[in-house]
Amino acid sequence: MDFSHINEQGRARMVDVTEKEVTCRTAVAAGTVKVNEATMSLIKSGGIKKGDVLSVAQVAGIMAAKKTSDIIPMCHPLMLSSVDVRFTLTETEVRIEAEVKCKGSTGVEMEALNAVTAAALTIYDMCKAVQRDIEITDIRLLYKCGGKSGVFRR
Repeated sequence: MDFSHINEQGRARMVDVTEKEVTCRTAVAAGTVKVNEATMSLIKSGGIKKGDVLSVAQVAGIMAAKKTSDIIPMCHPLMLSSVDVRFTLTETEVRIEAEVKCKGSTGVEMEALNAVTAAALTIYDMCKAVQRDIEITDIRLLYKCGGKSGVFRR
């Protein structure tokens, strides 16, 4: 078991990335929000009382990516160069994909995952008045590149 994140006093610490090479880093994450056909119809038609679900969820995802280090204690604050949150709709699913990029010394996987999560939670929040059994599923990292560990592709 690796305990390198614990310092001499037994307390957690942030990983030191001072000596890591600055490279272009990209991460793509995805997730799914499952709704019924009636809810999907309201999402598509703009009939949800709180507003345009996908536009609000897209902004929430972008904001979440930018604020990841504020809520995940050991994440480094990053200067993101790009955040793209996009949706694919089926009859009963909103599929979310977030792509995050930066030039830095640590990766952007957590920012991409946080963007997907916030977008999914926003969809849930905006639609919960019309459907109580909405499901958020399959939040996962699809791709990452840049840095010493190389490319990961699910």
